[in-house]
Amino acid sequence: MNVLEVIAAGSWTAADIANTPLPEGFRAVTLHRDEVDMFAGTAPADRDPRKSIHVDEVPVPDLGPGEALVAVMASSVNYNTVWSAIFEPLPTFRFLERYGRTSELAARHDLPYHIVGSDLAGVVLRTGPGVTLWRPGDEVVAHCLHVELEAADGHNDTMLDPAQRIWGYETNFGGLAEVALVRSNQLMPKPGHLTWEEAAASGLVNSTAYRQLVSRNGADMKQGDNVLIWGASGGLGSYATQLALAGGAFPICVVSSPEKARICRALGAEAIIDRAADGYCFWAGDQPDLGEYRRFGGHIRRLTGGEDVDIVFEHPGRDTFGVSVFVARKGATIATCASTSGYVHQYDNRYLWMNLKRIVGSHFANYREAWEANRLIAKGVIHPTVSKTYPLLDAATGVHDVHSNIHHGKVAVRCLAPSDGLGVRDPEMRLRNLRAINRFRPAGQDGVPS
Repeated sequence: MNVLEVIAAGSWTAADIANTPLPEGFRAVTLHRDEVDMFAGTAPADRDPRKSIHVDEVPVPDLGPGEALVAVMASSVNYNTVWSAIFEPLPTFRFLERYGRTSELAARHDLPYHIVGSDLAGVVLRTGPGVTLWRPGDEVVAHCLHVELEAADGHNDTMLDPAQRIWGYETNFGGLAEVALVRSNQLMPKPGHLTWEEAAASGLVNSTAYRQLVSRNGADMKQGDNVLIWGASGGLGSYATQLALAGGAFPICVVSSPEKARICRALGAEAIIDRAADGYCFWAGDQPDLGEYRRFGGHIRRLTGGEDVDIVFEHPGRDTFGVSVFVARKGATIATCASTSGYVHQYDNRYLWMNLKRIVGSHFANYREAWEANRLIAKGVIHPTVSKTYPLLDAATGVHDVHSNIHHGKVAVRCLAPSDGLGVRDPEMRLRNLRAINRFRPAGQDGVPS
């Protein structure tokens, strides 16, 4: 019996984990290097990730200094998984090739396949030399910042390290698998009141939202700020909405359907704009529609008592960036990441420069920011936003859901966990937070563990 079989059986101790042998291989969601041209000539929106994603049996990677092997109970789907699977804006194998040339240890990552995924909740199996804070049997979640920290640049803010990468996107052996390889300084304690799939859903998006909105490295939100949040019920926006409410700010939530508006109300938001119901279209052909910008700004002021927004939580990119700059008040901050609708932004610089607004680029989070974001979840201040869970063999369907924007909240993937609802270690705290946890669940379902 190998250690994955011991974990899957559901009853184990730390000694069992430490003393049971590793398997030779494990199942993983992979992309294949020889298929990177399969979507040539197809527009990104029309590429189907179900055609490029595989579930393969792969060998367990060698463990290096400062690293850990983790048995993955659950993971989740992020937009970087979508980009990986549709080979947009470029195949991730180029990242792996460049990384593989940097050292003999890094060469492990340059393979004919790429194991994707930038979230996990699981159990530490083994640790490499130099790891002292984590031991086999520890239940953990992971954030996706992978850094070398050999250069001075990263020692004030690790996101500025010149060798900073996103695990599972720019490195191999990601979280959509039964086993993942991580740096030990990616690990954080799993919140005890959450199931495996709930705990796996928050690492990337909650940390990203925390840096972009709350941190001094982002918008530095304060009490009373009006915060415009695009896609406010989605995987990223739902955490921004919760962070704004928890921090005493006033979120203005932009959504695209009545169901997504309902979710924002369930989160506690009151000011909601359904851009589909109100017919907002910010482009007239290939030119911005300033009349729509003004109509949208007027809508915001009706919701805020006549005030413009102090912060824009901007991540759709091309479709919304011009109006984001336009509607922000004088001296406001537009904090931007992701650009899921397009990377090339168009805006009128007069509304930025003459009104002293700031554009702040934000990319994931450093370890401290990720730790603080996870701490808020462990305290029950911020809650996971899982709307659907797929088994590992159906992970491609989950990626397709996110690519097609037919999801809300996060799409989770069970890897070693045999069913939903497992992994809760603090049932009393869970019961206290059950209503908040259930906000993203389909009607008729609840999060009470069996």
